[in-house]
Amino acid sequence: MGFSVAIGLGLLVAAAIAIYLLTARRYQSSDTVANAYDQWTDDGILEFYWGEHIHLGHYGSPPRQKDFLKAKSDFVHEMARWGGLDTLPQGTTVLDVGCGIGGSSRILARDYGFAVTGITISPQQVARAKQLTPAEVNAQFHVDDALKLSYPDASFDVVWSVEAGPHMPDKAAYAREMLRVLKPGGRLVVADWNQRDERRQPFNLLERLIMTQLLDQWSHPAFSSIEGFSEQLAATGLVNGEVLTADWTQETLPSWLDTIWQGIIRPQGWIRHGIPGLIKSVREVPTILLMRVGFGTGICRFGMFRAVRAEAPVATESLYAKTTQP
Repeated sequence: MGFSVAIGLGLLVAAAIAIYLLTARRYQSSDTVANAYDQWTDDGILEFYWGEHIHLGHYGSPPRQKDFLKAKSDFVHEMARWGGLDTLPQGTTVLDVGCGIGGSSRILARDYGFAVTGITISPQQVARAKQLTPAEVNAQFHVDDALKLSYPDASFDVVWSVEAGPHMPDKAAYAREMLRVLKPGGRLVVADWNQRDERRQPFNLLERLIMTQLLDQWSHPAFSSIEGFSEQLAATGLVNGEVLTADWTQETLPSWLDTIWQGIIRPQGWIRHGIPGLIKSVREVPTILLMRVGFGTGICRFGMFRAVRAEAPVATESLYAKTTQP
């Protein structure tokens, strides 16, 4: 009997792994990304667990135990401080690229007095962001493509983006468009999931298999390295001086296991959707665990980027990327 049970469990696990691999949500176009976010926004499961911030949290340096949702709002304030936005005057115009349901946009507008425009390729995210934003908060939301922004040159004082880069198939265009719409002297502040620079240390077979799943399961065409994206920003010729970077991997690392823990201690988020909600939620656990492995072992890194828009295009040969501490 015990042997039969073991065989049955083994077959069940094998079937689950097969289904997980065969139903990967590989990047095909911007539509696959938009559709994925539309679906998560419609059912509300992601919002129930992650709140209004569809990004990782900041747990301090060194990391300490913190409320899951507070860590996410803290991240916005830490990023604003690191980018020097806390010194800017009220009325500063900000473009939030990949705004999700508007969590960062609302904090920047409400707590810093900025005039914020959030863009995402998900119509459902735009609709939800508008629902969540009180009339007195100076934040508006639109559907737009980060690789071909609809705004003219030099439109904003600040361009801000959190964890949108992995969905961009053309990182150079992503860098160029964000800097293009930034006013001369304006500030670019970006936070992103990155991978290790393979030019310095190539992936081994196991690491490559992990990276493949991190890309395929969440509709990511590619991760850039911190060094590589810094170089792409500098290569636009639109950066005044250096591209400054920092690695916030340790500060954000607790988010991954915290995400799973939230599903355990607050099951009502998926219970209200019955079996489909359970299946959809449990299906994300392997990818979340792989993310924890990736960021915990150095396969992936959490990169921070800041730059100032040049008054006029400059020779890229004189530019270089520099890494700083957070």
